[in-house]
Amino acid sequence: MPRFNMSWIYGLVLVGLLVLYFTQGRESSSISTTVKYSDFKAMVEKGYAQEIVVNKYQNTVEMYVKPENIRDVFHQGVQQTGEKPSVMVEIGSVDKIEEFIEQEREAGKFAGKLSYDNSKDNDFFSSLVMNVLFFGGIIMLWMFIMRRMGGGGANLGGAGLFSVGKSKAQMYEKGGELGITFKDVAGQAGAKQEMQEIVDFLKNPQKYTDLGGKIPKGALLVGPPGTGKTLLAKAVAGEAGVPFFSMSGSDFVEMFVGVGASRVRDLFEKAKTKAPCIIFIDEIDAVGRARSKNPAMGGNDERENTLNALLTEMDGFGTNSGIITLAATNRADMLDSALLRAGRFDRQIHVDLPDLNERKEVFMVHLKPLKLDNTVDIDFLARQTPGFSGADIANVCNEAALIAARHNREAVGKQDFLDAVDRIIGGLEKKTKVMTEQEKKSIAIHEAGHATISWFTEFANPLVKVSIVPRGRALGAAWYLPEERVLQTKEAMLDEMCSLLGGRAAEELFIGHISTGAMNDLERTTKQAYGMVAYAGMSDKLPNLCYYNQQEYTFQKPYSETTAKIMDDEVLKMVNEQYERAKKILEEHKEGHAQLAQLLVEREVIFAEDVERIFGKRPWTSRSEELIEAQMRADAERMAEERAKELENKEVSGES
Repeated sequence: MPRFNMSWIYGLVLVGLLVLYFTQGRESSSISTTVKYSDFKAMVEKGYAQEIVVNKYQNTVEMYVKPENIRDVFHQGVQQTGEKPSVMVEIGSVDKIEEFIEQEREAGKFAGKLSYDNSKDNDFFSSLVMNVLFFGGIIMLWMFIMRRMGGGGANLGGAGLFSVGKSKAQMYEKGGELGITFKDVAGQAGAKQEMQEIVDFLKNPQKYTDLGGKIPKGALLVGPPGTGKTLLAKAVAGEAGVPFFSMSGSDFVEMFVGVGASRVRDLFEKAKTKAPCIIFIDEIDAVGRARSKNPAMGGNDERENTLNALLTEMDGFGTNSGIITLAATNRADMLDSALLRAGRFDRQIHVDLPDLNERKEVFMVHLKPLKLDNTVDIDFLARQTPGFSGADIANVCNEAALIAARHNREAVGKQDFLDAVDRIIGGLEKKTKVMTEQEKKSIAIHEAGHATISWFTEFANPLVKVSIVPRGRALGAAWYLPEERVLQTKEAMLDEMCSLLGGRAAEELFIGHISTGAMNDLERTTKQAYGMVAYAGMSDKLPNLCYYNQQEYTFQKPYSETTAKIMDDEVLKMVNEQYERAKKILEEHKEGHAQLAQLLVEREVIFAEDVERIFGKRPWTSRSEELIEAQMRADAERMAEERAKELENKEVSGES
């Protein structure tokens, strides 16, 4: 059922007024007309009168016509005139009309009823009252509609037609209402330290002003999606305990001209009344993109007008003392340079993807609500999720809990987390996908090629497991444990390219033909090769040159067609060299590769231990493997110390 609201009452009142207005003073739908006194006398003398009503105060007489004479008087039938049509006549003297009616009664021309109406202008006053009520109701309804359109209703929050220029920011009187502090933000120590200074300034400004310092105007949080930029802003509001305005950059954009700029001004006007306070604009790139350098392309751009208003409010002719503007974006390279300058956003705080230790902290936060068993190792999970953001890790924990519940387990275990990571990276397992034995063998040879090349190249990432179970769009996959390097060397990138080409090389060598299964490998290889040649300056013919250009409005390449041809040749040469290298390695270890492929066909999933059993220990130990082994030794030593302390405490308690 629809919910009741005041609009129903207004509608019912209006309908009632309309009914009263159109039916007032009428007993029926019969018509009434005014005639001359002579015509009235002629009608009475002809015997048309059925009833006569005399009004002494208004000096009027109303005569109701007999049904059989209606057509003679009105020239219409009963259906058009109604059952009791009448004629109205004004008289000069009531005594005269009474004498006339008595004469006609004695003559037998009138045998009806004679009555008197003693009301004084009742029709006039009732008509006046009804008209006032009707038009008053119309005015009240119009005022109500205008209030609704203008956002005057208490339950509309200013979202009406005439309030489109008002800010849509959600305000919290105290940032602590959000219930989020820096303790809820795992990792990001550097970002939290910079944000903590803003909180300290809001809590204790005299500490800084005594030394001549000024409150920072704003801070821009920059980083990939899911790294916790919005969470950091909420934590600042929760720690500072000051009014907090939150809105998205897209909230400024509207179809009406000038609305965005109006909302910016309204937002800062509200903030001035609540200073000191914080304004947080999420996804500021929606309004902060670089303005066009070409006047013909700019025109009257609503987005640029909004940006100009934002620039003026943040640091213009007026002052906004006590207002700190926080903003977040993952596309800082697209923002206007005037927005990024000091005085508007004094700080750019980079919120990067978490490293190994930070991933541990994030896991510890998201594992708190889960029921875990003894097999879960947080250090191992952190190592298995390189490149994952905080949002990705939260998704891993949730997926693991769902997988455990799907298998009716009482607690979430290590295998559930591994399955969750595989599910997020590779997609859902397609156990029902039908493949022929030949296709299965081809996929096994392809994936065994990747595993073999990565095992015998120095800088390739350590292998974790290889699978030929279809997942998502992939028919097979190899999982690695990437080494988190800050800098990439040319040798490491070439080894990675060689490993990517190992699947295609294995197909050509051991099957005799190639397939479309290597499309993703070729795409990644080609992109990496062009990046090495065009951006990193790692080619022989174009050394130490970078053609990267981040200008948004550039309509030509920063190099000539001749250079483009050299780039293409260098990329082709680089890829072909690594392809031949991959085939050479596979030729040297073809027996081990065949065993590995056969094992994959039989078991569908193999691990690094199986590869080590076939090929022997890896010739090179990567930094990641050294760190893993060192971490495992440290964990073992820590567990031994804890065990010793427990035994010592038990002995002490037993003695006491």
